Amino acid sequence: MILEELNEITNDYFLLSDGAATDIYFETSYLVQHFMKKQLGLWERPNGGRKIRVPIEYDESEGGWYVRNDPLSSDDRELIDAAYFDWKHAYGNATVYRADTLMNSGDYAEVQLVTAKIKNAQKTARNWIAKSMYSDVTDSAPGLTGIFSMCSEASTVTYGALAEDSLVSADGSKMWEGKREAMSAAITVGHLREIRSDAKIHDGPDGKPSVLTTTEDLFNVIKGALTTYQRYTEAKEITKVGFMALEFEGAVLAADDFIPSGALAAINGKHFGFGIHAKGYFARTEWMDLAGPAGQTMKVFWDGNAICNNRKAHKVMTALTTA
Repeated sequence: MILEELNEITNDYFLLSDGAATDIYFETSYLVQHFMKKQLGLWERPNGGRKIRVPIEYDESEGGWYVRNDPLSSDDRELIDAAYFDWKHAYGNATVYRADTLMNSGDYAEVQLVTAKIKNAQKTARNWIAKSMYSDVTDSAPGLTGIFSMCSEASTVTYGALAEDSLVSADGSKMWEGKREAMSAAITVGHLREIRSDAKIHDGPDGKPSVLTTTEDLFNVIKGALTTYQRYTEAKEITKVGFMALEFEGAVLAADDFIPSGALAAINGKHFGFGIHAKGYFARTEWMDLAGPAGQTMKVFWDGNAICNNRKAHKVMTALTTA
C-alpha cells in the first residue's frame, strides 16, 4: 500500500469509530480510565521543560489570635515548594510488511489488516502505562513513578526529587511522608476504613482517599462481606464501562488487574494525577517507509508521568489475603 492510503485509513479509523479508537487507551485499567480519560485529579499539560513541575504547599503562613495591643508578626515563612517528576516515555509500534498486504489483497482485507495493526499499537502503549501504575521505581528509572513509589516508606529515597525530610512543617509534620504497611492478615471491611483513616489529611470533603483499588480476589471478599450488611451500592457508571466497582462510604472500590497480589491502594484524587506533555497524549505519527524491509511503519507515543502534590494523602497496604 502507498503511504497516502495508509494515512487515509488511519484518519478514517480515528474519525469514524465513534470513540472506540480512543477508548482502547483506557479500557483495561480503572486508574488510567479514572485519572487519565476523565482527567480527574491533578492534570498538567506542560509543553516542555526538563521535568514536570508540580507546586506543593506544605505549611501555613504566620497568623493567630491577638488582642488590642499585641504586636503582629510580618515574618515570612517558607511554605511553598515544588516536586519535579522525570518525563517517562511509552510507545506502541505498527508495521505493515509488503508481503502481508499481498496476502491480504482487496480493499476490505487491507483495511482490516491496517486497523488491526493500529489497534495493537494502541493497546501496547496503553498496557505499558497500566503495568507501571503501581511501580516502585525511582524517579529516573524507566516506567511511571508509580503508586508504590509514592507510598514508599524509604525516607532517604527521593520521590519527585524530594526526600521525606525535605518538607517539614512548623509543627513537625511531614507532608512528603510515604505510607505503606504490610498487614499479613485476611482482608476485611475494617481495612477499607482503616486505610482511609490512616491517609486522612483533614476532616470534611476531599480529606480522605476517594479511590481504593485491589485485586479481583480481594475485591470479591469485600463484596461478599458488604452484601451481607447492605452497606454499599454498585458504582453504576463504572461498571457500565466494564470495571468491577463498589461505592463505599464516599469512596470507590475497584478491582484492578495491574495491582500487585495482596495489595490495597488508597488514593486521594485531589492530590494525585498525571502530567502529560502537550504533544505526548497518545500522539500518532504518519506512516513512513521502512528503512530496510519492504513495508511501512507508524507509532503511538505517550510522554508524561504520574504526579502527586501530597504524599501523605495516600496509602498502600500489602500482604492481605482472602482468608
